[in-house]
Amino acid sequence: MRLVFAGTPEFAAEHLQALLGGAHQIVAVYTQPDRPAGRGQKLMPSPVKQLALAHGIPVYQPQTLRNAEAQAELAALTPDLMVVVAYGLILPQAVLDIPRLGCINSHASLLPRWRGAAPIQRAIEAGDSLSGVTVMRMEAGLDTGPMLLKATTPISAEDTGGSLHDRLARLGPPAVVEAIEGLAAGTLEGEPQTDADATYAHKLNKDEARLAWGRPAAELERQVRAFFPWPVCHGLLHGEVVKVLAAQVVEGSGVPGEIIASGKHGLTVACGEGALCLTRLQLPGGKPLAFSDLYNSRREFFSPGAVFAQ
Repeated sequence: MRLVFAGTPEFAAEHLQALLGGAHQIVAVYTQPDRPAGRGQKLMPSPVKQLALAHGIPVYQPQTLRNAEAQAELAALTPDLMVVVAYGLILPQAVLDIPRLGCINSHASLLPRWRGAAPIQRAIEAGDSLSGVTVMRMEAGLDTGPMLLKATTPISAEDTGGSLHDRLARLGPPAVVEAIEGLAAGTLEGEPQTDADATYAHKLNKDEARLAWGRPAAELERQVRAFFPWPVCHGLLHGEVVKVLAAQVVEGSGVPGEIIASGKHGLTVACGEGALCLTRLQLPGGKPLAFSDLYNSRREFFSPGAVFAQ
């Protein structure tokens, strides 16, 4: 079959890698326009673009797929199937109708549980015990299409947004390859989603990464794991932003945000219910450090009785 692949970040590049050298021809790759990155803010190609160019695959980077010119360009490729993974652009119905077998998507959740932009982090934040990848047929709605295949993985008490992302990036590609073979053979049928079971995974932002100490410690601990490595939870202490990279729930009580213990074991902060022991932190201009290392040099800064701003 003639495949068109659409994706942008590393998660998508893992899927593209699995399709390279397979039985089907990748006639083109679609990815987001190059974006400024790094301190120099130089334009950087996406991981998908870099991989495609390395294998001599034509790359298309339209700002939108809603105009007739972009749609005609895609139609001229005469694709049998379009494989979409974390592309970042909305595909209108006119685009979904172009490939002979339509479009499929690899989505990083067990649909319909988490639809939307941040399913990996929201699953950890909510305390889900299971995650996975769903390969689905695409519709005009957001992650609403019939489900073709699922691959599952448990969420452990140590999982972060980064560790679960990496595991799902390994689960997804074989599922997509299997789905493509099933569609090519005409043996794969889609299972409709139950909309009543759907939850929307809102896009992450830095504002919500500020820890609200009045919440239960168990919720904040999940948030710390979910938001690592981005956008990273943080609190404001003595006017300085303190990034919280790792924490664990412990017993303790006090005014929410109050430091109730400080030592080699970690920095214990009272929450709305229970307390949170912060074990790995990063101060402005500094490197990520175990709290035991910070404690030696900044003992007064972290003295009990000090309170993180609400």
